[in-house]
Amino acid sequence: MLFKDIAGHENIKKKLINTVINKRISHALLFAGPEGNGKLAIAIAYAQYLACSNRTDTDSCGECPSCKKYNKLIHPDLHFVYPVIKTKGLTKPVSDNFIKTWRTFILENSVYGYNNWLNDIGVENQQAGIFAQESQEIIKKLNYKAYEAEYKVMIIWMPEKMNISASNKLLKMIEEPPEKTLFILVSEKPDYILKTILSRTQFVKIPKINEQSMLDKLKEKYNFADEKNNEIVRLANGNFLKAEDLADSGNEELEQNFNLFSDLMRYCFSNKFVELLDWTNEVSKLGREKQKELINYSLRMLRENFILNTLPQNKEKIVYLADKEKGFSEKFNKFIHKNNIYNLTTEFTNAAKYIERNGYDKLVFLDLAIKIARLLKVKPQ
Repeated sequence: MLFKDIAGHENIKKKLINTVINKRISHALLFAGPEGNGKLAIAIAYAQYLACSNRTDTDSCGECPSCKKYNKLIHPDLHFVYPVIKTKGLTKPVSDNFIKTWRTFILENSVYGYNNWLNDIGVENQQAGIFAQESQEIIKKLNYKAYEAEYKVMIIWMPEKMNISASNKLLKMIEEPPEKTLFILVSEKPDYILKTILSRTQFVKIPKINEQSMLDKLKEKYNFADEKNNEIVRLANGNFLKAEDLADSGNEELEQNFNLFSDLMRYCFSNKFVELLDWTNEVSKLGREKQKELINYSLRMLRENFILNTLPQNKEKIVYLADKEKGFSEKFNKFIHKNNIYNLTTEFTNAAKYIERNGYDKLVFLDLAIKIARLLKVKPQ
């Protein structure tokens, strides 16, 4: 992974490169930022640059033995941790159990989405996580000396998915790692990480990809007219994963979430409780990770409709809706206003917490639907 292949973030790349050149490498970094902004790619590129034997002042060489191994993610001093799932034959899973799938996932994409990863490992009605046994593996690996490079690098993707037991076991290792060891935590929700771990890392904020870099990347990948590229960049709002979804009109997950959200709102508003029962049964078959994604999608749609209702004069600048979403929202937005937006978002957020805690999903979503039906009737004034 070369820095030059990653869209945007030139200042961050330069700062990271300077830490190597000036030999001021932190033992633990936290790369934090929104989905689809390339932060995991930056972490891998930084690790490769650190190990490269012929690095320049701007990037890895890409050709030395170390870079060739990094290009295939098989360098012996590069280690990964990421959320995994339990299966019938694997009750104590660790990341190494899924390493072939992980390498394919990384090498075949330019930016990396959590839900894409879950689809690749076949999540059904369960939740992915980083479990206690993973910490034991990390400690064991990092207590060995480096095989080839000067540094051992441990990249932990989505550390917010690490359970309390795993976090506590890892705390001492992050605080006092073996010599020449680098931790890079790559997070979308750093507030969910144990505070004692956060305090032991150097925070590096990775923002959204800037519009020009997004546009250049789209032109590389898709043969669209300038007008369509510009519209995709505006709607994606710095998230290249969303840009790919918008470019791919056949994205099934986006289509499914839109249909489920719009059906829920219609049934709730019309008090169609038989249809709501059918809707609840349909959602209960999705699996918990997809249920949480539906809730996140619903929260985004509520936000966009609230803004569309309260600031219609600025909708072209601050509202990010695709074609079908826009068509639905032009009629729906008047029902989302200052007198119900807080309670609506609270109910969806609570539902996500109950699903996260393995609540009975049919009951959670039926209760949500009944509350939404009441809140949609609240008058704006």
